[in-house]
Amino acid sequence: MKTALVTGGTKGIGKAVALAFLERGFEVVINYHDDEETALATQEEFNMLGYCPVLMRADVSDEMQVKQMFREFFGIYEKLDVLVNNAGVSLVRVIQDTTSADWNTVFDVNVKGVYHCCRAVADNMICYGGGCIINIASIWGEIGASCEVAYSASKGAVIAFTKALSKELAPSKVRVNCVSPGVIDTGMNSHLTAGEMESLIEQIPAGRIGYPADVAKACVYLAEADYVTGEVLSVGGGFGK
Repeated sequence: MKTALVTGGTKGIGKAVALAFLERGFEVVINYHDDEETALATQEEFNMLGYCPVLMRADVSDEMQVKQMFREFFGIYEKLDVLVNNAGVSLVRVIQDTTSADWNTVFDVNVKGVYHCCRAVADNMICYGGGCIINIASIWGEIGASCEVAYSASKGAVIAFTKALSKELAPSKVRVNCVSPGVIDTGMNSHLTAGEMESLIEQIPAGRIGYPADVAKACVYLAEADYVTGEVLSVGGGFGK
């Protein structure tokens, strides 16, 4: 029996990733922060499909909550095979209006959250002879986005973190990779007007925006790709290339 934990797994990309691993026979734990109603609705939806994911509540930006979540996880399961660090927040704001508090919030979730979770599972994965960590970044972490400096910088940090940690853990057979979504049909892009979305689509060689399932497929591939580590797998239909 293989296990996977997906942070921020109750909607959007995280939900699609959780479903993809459930479909492949994994025992899946779905982390969420504070939206219990959505978490329970997602669990019920998966139950109706014949799957039984476990919900675990924790704010990934809070080290103590993350430690408690993994104490609970390892109280149920002996080992963790796949960790998907998907939880994240966005911020659309010009630099002059981006406060220190805004900056810290974005980095606390998007970067510290990844750090907290990776640190919490490293010993278990090493002890059991390997594992797979997949960090969800963004195309904006590669090329930058106007009015999204904090978000772009945080995702760039996730990419650098992934490359560094992959070198550190590779001798222990723990692989660390990164998926870099392009323009995906999720709530994070709800601020875009129809015209702005049309303009973005014109820049995508594939001619369409992506869907959460597209990102989930990339995560499944990385979970199975035993000789791939330290990579940034872009899922954006050629956007930004």
